[in-house]
Amino acid sequence: MTVSWSASRDPSFAEKARGKMAGSRRSGKVRSTAFIALFVGFFATGSPSAQVPLLMWSSDGLPPLASPAAGHITSHDQLTAYLATAIGSGPHTALLFLQDKLSKDDFTVFGGVFGNKQDSAFQNLEAALQSSSSSVVLPALEWLGSSAIPALLQEKLGVSPLLVDTDTLSHLSFNASVSNLLLINLPYCTGLHKSCKEVLHDNDEIIGKVLSIMKAKNVPYTAIYTGLQPSRIISETSANDQSVGRSLLQAVVPDVKPPIMFNVSGNPCIMLWAQSLNISLSSTSAWINLAAETPSLAGSMCNRSNSLLVLSYSSGFTLSFAMSQRLYPVSARNWFTLDSVELQSNGITASFIGSRGIYAPAEYSFHCQSVSSFPDGLLVSNNPSQNASQWRLNFIDFQIQGFSLANGTNFSYASDCAGFFTPGIWMGLLTSLLMLLIFVYGLHMIMQLNTMDRFDDPKGPSISVPQTE
Repeated sequence: MTVSWSASRDPSFAEKARGKMAGSRRSGKVRSTAFIALFVGFFATGSPSAQVPLLMWSSDGLPPLASPAAGHITSHDQLTAYLATAIGSGPHTALLFLQDKLSKDDFTVFGGVFGNKQDSAFQNLEAALQSSSSSVVLPALEWLGSSAIPALLQEKLGVSPLLVDTDTLSHLSFNASVSNLLLINLPYCTGLHKSCKEVLHDNDEIIGKVLSIMKAKNVPYTAIYTGLQPSRIISETSANDQSVGRSLLQAVVPDVKPPIMFNVSGNPCIMLWAQSLNISLSSTSAWINLAAETPSLAGSMCNRSNSLLVLSYSSGFTLSFAMSQRLYPVSARNWFTLDSVELQSNGITASFIGSRGIYAPAEYSFHCQSVSSFPDGLLVSNNPSQNASQWRLNFIDFQIQGFSLANGTNFSYASDCAGFFTPGIWMGLLTSLLMLLIFVYGLHMIMQLNTMDRFDDPKGPSISVPQTE
């Protein structure tokens, strides 16, 4: 029997199919081309976020197609343009393996992608892709409805599809001078009798048998494996207009707030930044973070030798940072110090001295992870008033610069409060050096030991050692 179809298309093809569809399913045999009108004429519009994978290979070769970028969803127009190039003009034999449902997750779960190829449910399919001279894999194809792919192939080939199975295909003969479109319908798991892996494995066996029959008949073909609809609908956005690349999986870093800047005549004079400016009016009261508020800089001033930054908050608190710089002859350079920090609230002022631990070269900024007034902190309380003696300050990730702001809106090089050699490092170095000296001295003493060159003979006279030797 020669399989041949004309290129004409009946406009009432879908209407005739709806009346014959039920009887054709019960018979289970191919009675007429109207049987497969369910896949050609009945058009259902799907969700724009749904995708189905599509695998395509050929015994004669396919035109090259660039691999889609990660997250790319191939549109129906892109597939149409590629099929026009792949099929082109002239007779072709196309095999369409159309599964009821298919998603790329089916390949991930049941395809043995973690190296266990013996456990894969798509062994014949993988073998066909590897043995083919060229293949195309589209992980995410825009799904427009159950009849989109069959209708597209019917339009490109100019013939109506013929629904076949392995038994029917083995008895067919092909005419190479005309185009043939063979449709092989594959089921999907329903969870009633077989698992999804078993159903996909049986479908893979059908694919292998069909390809073996086509190879035995020596008929060149182009095969497509896809689904009528996605088995899992996952909302995804196209990455066409998004940058694609590798990125660290980490929490989104919030926008960094700009530093507090005091300008004089349009030029920056004082800069301060802190992650938090915590204050507490007693040892038991809660901390208040002033960095969350926007302060007023009224009262601030700066010149070549002194700077004063005044932060007035709407909550009633006022923070003042007094800095000065002068030349130190020992180092032959100018240094600036944070002389004092004052906190005012309800007419009461608490003062803290910072010049003992907060200093840096005049052209540098000062940075410290924690500046506090606690015991052993960089700020030393200087409050004769009993009411302000319990006030506490704790600045986190604190950085300040009051002079030589030559970088405009950026801090200069930071002098950090954590020195390179901490007391613990010095203690470890000195202890190691002492132990090394003891070891060298002991080794030197051992190397100076000499053995005796003469010994007493109990049967002879005793050895006499003169004192002059």
